[in-house]
Amino acid sequence: MADKPIPRDACPACGGMALSEIYRLDAIPVQSCVLLDTAAEARGFRTAPLVLCFCDACGFIFNTVFVRELVDYASTTEESQHFSGTFNQFAKDLAAEIASLCRLEGKRTLEIGCGKGEFLKELAEQTGTIGLGVDPGFIPERLAVESGHDIAFQREYFDPATVPFSPDFVVCRHTLEHIPDVKTFMADIARAIGQNEGVGLFFETPDVRRVLDEGAFWDIYYEHCSYFTLGSHARLFRAAGMDVTKLYLAYDGQYIIQYAKAAPGVAPLENERDLDDIRRLAAAFPERVSAIRARWTEFVTKRHAAGKSVAIWGGGSKGVSFLTTNGLNEEVSRVIDINPFKQGKFLPGTGHRVCAPEELRDSPPDIVIVMNRIYLNEIGARLEEMGLTPELVAV
Repeated sequence: MADKPIPRDACPACGGMALSEIYRLDAIPVQSCVLLDTAAEARGFRTAPLVLCFCDACGFIFNTVFVRELVDYASTTEESQHFSGTFNQFAKDLAAEIASLCRLEGKRTLEIGCGKGEFLKELAEQTGTIGLGVDPGFIPERLAVESGHDIAFQREYFDPATVPFSPDFVVCRHTLEHIPDVKTFMADIARAIGQNEGVGLFFETPDVRRVLDEGAFWDIYYEHCSYFTLGSHARLFRAAGMDVTKLYLAYDGQYIIQYAKAAPGVAPLENERDLDDIRRLAAAFPERVSAIRARWTEFVTKRHAAGKSVAIWGGGSKGVSFLTTNGLNEEVSRVIDINPFKQGKFLPGTGHRVCAPEELRDSPPDIVIVMNRIYLNEIGARLEEMGLTPELVAV
């Protein structure tokens, strides 16, 4: 059957066979950003197992039982973070950095996995690039494009055969982690580029080193079938015949930022040499993540038993993983999110209804757990504006 998990016994990035299991969940929602209309539908949403393995040869981590057919990105999903001032400023700064490093005026940019199109619009405004965004979840009515910006969108999965031009620049933000066969994906990008040597590439991908180090189980969910460090990310590109030119961590160390070009590479950058450290962190991860899961379960259940009202702020993937991984349900009274498209919808797995911050005024929580620490100040300010002073903690 199409949805039967088929364990992979070779690394999808390098073909290595020295794999070790580091994390296993028996059942988690197959999509965490899906918008569901009723609590019953959300509680009955499909689940599947997850088994993360570490490749000793290249440091790549992947879900060996991932089933691509279970995830439908063309369905009603809501992944956008652009309702946050913190995230918007980060995106603007990234576009400004690209503008300072790459001359894109009049050049053609392809964004693979453009989401709702916000970043491509920003990039066009700052650089004058001619842009094409490709994403099955793109919603035309969500993006207002001013006259003078030459950008277009294809609401489909990336296929080099449907890209109508050879790009001068390729952008791919928060998409690579959703790709199971990453080596084939790189070959598809090479086909889209064709013979246009020297094409620039900009990738942004979550960093798994922090997840390993912190035991951050809330950052592991089904849609993320591929997990990278700085080194394994760069090694994938170098194996595909590309040169990595700039590589660093951003957004409070959560995201890998990588620039590359479609040309043979030079010697690896210093921060690519991480394999020994990652081997150590991967070996320690099972014990580490078990302890962190137990700590957060105890934190929530003790306060609930004491009559405290516990809420989480963040109705996206992190929130869904935090709740479903540890089997938390009535122990968490509220899920809050500033994204208006999430509000009034229900989280897969637990059936929690996502509420707007303003709803807290009627029944303020005692404790708010923030699903991403980078938003602590933003959320604290929002609560203060409403005159609320709950205990505020971040995962």
